[in-house]
This record gives sequence, C-alpha cells and structure tokens, in this order.
Amino acid sequence: MPFKIIRNDITRMETEAIVNTANDHPSVGTGCDHAVYQAAGYEELLAYRKEKIGFAEEGEAFMTPGFCLPAKYIIHAVSPLYIDGNHHEEELLRSCYRKSLALAAQNGIRSIAFPLISTGGFGYPKEEGMRIAVDEIHAFLMHSDMEIYLVVFDEKATRMGKSLYPELEAYIDRNYVEEKREEEYGGAYYAAWRTREEAAEDFMMDREEPHREADRAPYQEGNMPEAPLFNERPSRRMSRRRDEREMYRPAASPRFDEDVMDAAPAISIDQDEAIEEMERKLAARVAHVSDTFSEYLLYLIGEKGLTNADVYKGAIVDKKVFSKIKNNPNYHPQKLTALCLCVGAHLNMDETKDLLARAGYALSPCDITDIIFSFFIENRIYNMIELDIQLEEHGQPCIIS
Repeated sequence: MPFKIIRNDITRMETEAIVNTANDHPSVGTGCDHAVYQAAGYEELLAYRKEKIGFAEEGEAFMTPGFCLPAKYIIHAVSPLYIDGNHHEEELLRSCYRKSLALAAQNGIRSIAFPLISTGGFGYPKEEGMRIAVDEIHAFLMHSDMEIYLVVFDEKATRMGKSLYPELEAYIDRNYVEEKREEEYGGAYYAAWRTREEAAEDFMMDREEPHREADRAPYQEGNMPEAPLFNERPSRRMSRRRDEREMYRPAASPRFDEDVMDAAPAISIDQDEAIEEMERKLAARVAHVSDTFSEYLLYLIGEKGLTNADVYKGAIVDKKVFSKIKNNPNYHPQKLTALCLCVGAHLNMDETKDLLARAGYALSPCDITDIIFSFFIENRIYNMIELDIQLEEHGQPCIIS
C-alpha cells in the first residue's frame, strides 16, 4: 500500500526518511521539532542546521542526516504559523508537502513518514491540515512511486486511542458478533451462552424473589410466560426478572406529615422549558418530514449552529462534493460520504438514522464499518482521523487514505 495513515511516534519510524516540522530560524521548537532533535541527537543536529542550512523561508524544505534516528534522513519542512487562514497559510502548507516529496524523490528515497505538518504548536486546524496532506500526497502518487506514511497522533492522542480501543471492541462484540451468532445458531445458543457471573446473578435472584402463587401454579392458559425462557438472551431475561421483582415489591406507606408535603415535587421552570424545547424540536421534525437528504442536512447544520465549512472540514469531505449536495436538493451522496457528514455535523444517533434514510441508506448490524461509525456517533466522538485509524486497525477500507 503506497499511502497509509498510522498512529505511531514518528521518531521510531523505520523509513528511509522522516519529515520534521521546522522553524525558519536555526532554533528548536516544541512538539514534533523538539522530539526529532532529542531522538536524533540534539547538539549534533542543531550544529548541522546552524552551519549548513541557516535561515529558510516558510514553505521551504531542506534535508539533513538522521544521525541517531532509525531513518537515514530528516527532511525539515519549514511550517507556516496559522493566524486566521487568510495569510497564505494553506498555500505555504501545501508547499511544505510538495517540496518535501520532491526532495525525497530527487534523492531516491523510497519510503517516507510525515507528521501532520503545522497542526501542533503552529496552530493549523487538524482536520483541514489532514485534508491538505491527503490532497498533496495523492497528487504526488499519481505520477510517482513511493511508500508514504502519515503519522497523525502525538503521545497524548495515542493514549486516547488505546483507551478507546477496548470499549470499541466490546461494542463490536455486542452489535456484530452476537448478530452473527444469532444468525448461525438461533436462540438456543443464547440459552447456553451465559457467563459465570450471569448464572450467579440468576441464582441469587431466584433465592431473593418471593414465591408467588402464580410462580408455583402449573402453566395454564393465562399463566404462561410471554416467551419461553430458553430462547431469551441472558441479559434480557435478567432485565425482565428485575422488572417483575419491582412490580411485586410492596410499596412503602407514606407519612403524610409536613416534611413529606414540603418535599413533594413541583414542576419547575426548568421542566417547563425542557417540555417547550421538546415540543419545539418535535414540531421542527414534523415540518421537515418530507425533506430530501440535502435539505435535511442543511437544516440540521443550522439547528446546531454550525457553518457549512465546519461540517465538510470536520467530515474531511471535499468542498466540491459538499457543494453538489448543497446546490442540488435531490443529490444522493455515496453512503460513506453521508456517514462522514453525520460525524462532521455532530449528529446524534436518531438524527443520523433519519438523515441516512433520506438517501436510502441504513446502518447495518452486520457491517463493521457501520458499527464503528455507530460507536463514534453514539459516544459523541466526532473525530474523523481517529475513526479512520480504527477502520484501518479493524481491517476495513480507510476513508481518508
């Protein structure tokens, strides 16, 4: 695979070259720059920069030895400082990628690892920086052959990914593995598929539950359970038993004294406001019931106080594609594009399902990509870069790369 996005420490990449985010003057900055100097040999690399290179303009690139790094070379891209997006930042950032890749090609380098240039201490928005990196790398690979890695996470974000991973695995197991097992084995599988903890909890519930006459009576018409216990999943069976136990638990006798009367709940102003907000949202949903995908997406964007740019940049969707959706009410995007826009627009699960249905799509419990998107949306993790990494780590086609 010529281009791959990975989560790693760039100073440990065993490629022929790595790219560093450099200052214009021969001094060491924070973040990636500092980490590269520390791993390569701080004094030796800094002395080489001062003696051999000196000052370099933003958007330029120069090469030094890798010194103590696993990589043979370091290509230093002089990164632009992000101000407001109106000071040629995008032009300069694109130049960093282009000139770094051109320098690597000129020196016969066959593999190279990039950080997300300028998105750390230089302040460039990460999603926009990712879009520019992917654009330039894809353009280069149209006419050149090189193994390119984009190392997108620093140490802090790597820890986030590792802590997120077990929760995602459990989510996939619940929503995908169980679905497949049910298809293959039917309800009988779940009657036997019980952990020791579940069995122990069932046993304790049976001991604690009062034995009602209905429980001891033979199963007769009107006294049959709604569904055979054998075919119920353990979690559902335990939930039903809890509900039954609460139903038959005797209610406490209230004391009608002044303290109780004083503590009686009253409808507060906050509750009134919540009810009004719920009614407003319901009315809005009804008013937009016949909207197309494009119309409903634009409505949701406005409802959440976002701009169109916020959404397509957060989704890492090309501006031209978003313009087609915006300007054509009947435009039907591809499913992956629609899913990315759900993340970019910070939709909840109900909104996501509603929006996808307007383009003729639904989330499938038998599709790993759909389940990973569902996990991120349910947990309000609106991070397309991390989502793409998780797709790759679960053997699914990446969206960004």
